[in-house]
Amino acid sequence: MLVYILPFVSIVLGYLIAIFFQPKNKQNLKLLLAFSGAFLLTITVSHLLPEVYYHEIEKEIKTELVAQQENHNHHDHSHDDHNHSHDSHQVAEVDNHSGHNHNHNHGSLKIIGLFIMIGIVFQIVLEYFSRGAEHGHVHIHEKMSKIPWALFISLSLHALLEGMPLSHQNNLALGIAIHHLPIAIILTSFFMQAELNKKSIFLFMMFFSVMTPLGTIASEQLSFLNNYYTEISAIVVGILFHISSTIIFESSEGHKFNLAKLIAIILGIILGYFV
Repeated sequence: MLVYILPFVSIVLGYLIAIFFQPKNKQNLKLLLAFSGAFLLTITVSHLLPEVYYHEIEKEIKTELVAQQENHNHHDHSHDDHNHSHDSHQVAEVDNHSGHNHNHNHGSLKIIGLFIMIGIVFQIVLEYFSRGAEHGHVHIHEKMSKIPWALFISLSLHALLEGMPLSHQNNLALGIAIHHLPIAIILTSFFMQAELNKKSIFLFMMFFSVMTPLGTIASEQLSFLNNYYTEISAIVVGILFHISSTIIFESSEGHKFNLAKLIAIILGIILGYFV
């Protein structure tokens, strides 16, 4: 249940903080962003990424066991007078099959890296429409009279994809929730400064808040999505790689040494590893 609640509540909480408290201290928000980026990146590399490779290896082993069982059943029905020649053939076949499987396993694991890179490129493309809102760096300065649909669609698609691995990797829910909190504060504050009407702000943030849980539900209920869990999760790994690393690098001005930021990053790494 928490995998649905945490990502939703974090956005709602961020929205309420921005509405009622209107935080002015940008330094504290940057520290929260740095912490959330480090936390999310650590969970991605120490929990989600190993899970993706483990899931693919497990799938390959199951496929191989089924193939071996079918091969064994086939040989059991062979004629007894061909046992000797057939056994020699079987040994050679197993050796060839083992070599083939080694190459096949390497190829299937290698393709995961390609899907991770697809995720990184996909996020870069999304940011042409969201203008960096995913990592708390909104670059829009004009006033708004209506909901920015390009921003809404790109953020929603991003959040929807983030939710899909949560059906298998529950630890990621906390990382996404901590990542969403400062983003929600920054987005809501930005909309208020751009004089977007309150109803539009509310609708934008509420729809945005349900996208990650919807992604989780879709992954659980739609079998064709579950069949491509490894590929989808690898894409999400790439997305989270790009976002979290960008947050870490952009959370300090002029890339100057900042002790408070460094402490926030270290805390994010420690908590993300042990969560």
